[in-house]
Amino acid sequence: MPREVTDGEGTTWSCVEAYAGLSEDGKSEAARVEGTDRYRVVCTPSGGAMSVNLELPGGWDENLSDEDLVREIESAAE
Repeated sequence: MPREVTDGEGTTWSCVEAYAGLSEDGKSEAARVEGTDRYRVVCTPSGGAMSVNLELPGGWDENLSDEDLVREIESAAE
């Protein structure tokens, strides 16, 4: 399920692990960055900006604060 956050400019970003279309069994492993506990995540904006690709720690969808996720998005968008 996507996680949504809104940045300081009012853009709402919808973030999901890469390969979210795969079956539940294979999706997390496919998104995992080899040899790490980090996962590939794609965040898509509600407006005209481009999607960004992130590598976030495991559990990002529940444990990473909205502020930290927005910082990651802004950093990747630069």
